[in-house]
Amino acid sequence: MLLKTKAIVLSKLKYRDNDLIVKCYTQQKGVVSYLLRGVFKSKKGSSKAAYYQMLSQLEVEQTYKTNHTLHYINEVKVAYAYKSLHTNILKTAIVMFLSEVLSSVLKEEEQNKELFDYLETTLQWLDLQSEFSNFHLLFLLELTKHLGFYPDTSDVNQRYFNLNNGLFQPNKQDVYSISGENLDILQQILLVDFESLEAVKLNAKQRQSFLSMLLLYYELHLGTFNKPKSLQIFNQVFH
Repeated sequence: MLLKTKAIVLSKLKYRDNDLIVKCYTQQKGVVSYLLRGVFKSKKGSSKAAYYQMLSQLEVEQTYKTNHTLHYINEVKVAYAYKSLHTNILKTAIVMFLSEVLSSVLKEEEQNKELFDYLETTLQWLDLQSEFSNFHLLFLLELTKHLGFYPDTSDVNQRYFNLNNGLFQPNKQDVYSISGENLDILQQILLVDFESLEAVKLNAKQRQSFLSMLLLYYELHLGTFNKPKSLQIFNQVFH
């Protein structure tokens, strides 16, 4: 069937000499993979290939067939033109890192409008900011709301947070009970939104430690999640 939908690019893979396989998160159908034939063959094709940068926001008209692994795009245009997300070196590092995370954690081939809206609006917000050093931390934490393992904040002031069950607790239960600085940062970030995020003051070492904890939290709750290959480069850029 013919379907028009917004789409956010998660990953791309060159296929043969002139083709491209692109995985997107779409507003209408969740995760969809597209086979783009001949996009590198001509100047016209090359311009279309440029549309598919990581986390680009597009509008696509597609031929969608149920139970098919790959689908075909009939028409594509930019839904939101980023001003800095693909040109600012720090933001491009965030894009590379988050696209890898999202490509790993987003699996469902079904509509989830709240999740799509979250991705769309937060990426547009990042695009317009000059202060964004903690963005990825809040982004990943808020993403767990949509993935089903957001921390239970009913006892947020307890002395420990257990990564394994997502609960704040008065006592250490196991090796996954965290305390100290990472607990303090978690309690702070749970109280802010993106507009007030810069009120959380972190240095590079604190940021990296908290990110490592967040990624472990993802690993514990998502059996198929692996730490992004781009993590080392990402940490070097934000050192």
